[in-house]
Amino acid sequence: MKTMNVSVVTPDGPVYSEDVEMVIAKTQGGELGVLPGHIPMVSPLKIGAVKLNTPSGTDFIAVSGGFLEVRSDQVTILAQAAETAGAIDIKRAEEAKQRAEERLANKQADLDVQRAELALRRALNRIKVGSRNV
Repeated sequence: MKTMNVSVVTPDGPVYSEDVEMVIAKTQGGELGVLPGHIPMVSPLKIGAVKLNTPSGTDFIAVSGGFLEVRSDQVTILAQAAETAGAIDIKRAEEAKQRAEERLANKQADLDVQRAELALRRALNRIKVGSRNV
């Protein structure tokens, strides 16, 4: 099967660069599957898992928003934050989840609810991808 190069880049540097057969990502417009030769496009990403079907198996990357750029033989994901499934510290992600849940449960007047909800969604995504329960 044909492949295309996928690069995942964050402000901290590259996270992933491999040849893959298919990319599946959650965009603002819905779930998107990209095969080699796909029409060029750019789409904003949601917090979620990016599934990468490689010739040797499947890789998962947790992304916290960003953009997906597609060219005929190249997909670039520019993410605010991204981690491969193997690099995720599940204990740390569960602690972040617990902190976000506590902030939401206490509902302090000065609490930024939207920020706490985003932190919770990011932690849940990291747990899901890290445990490969995608």
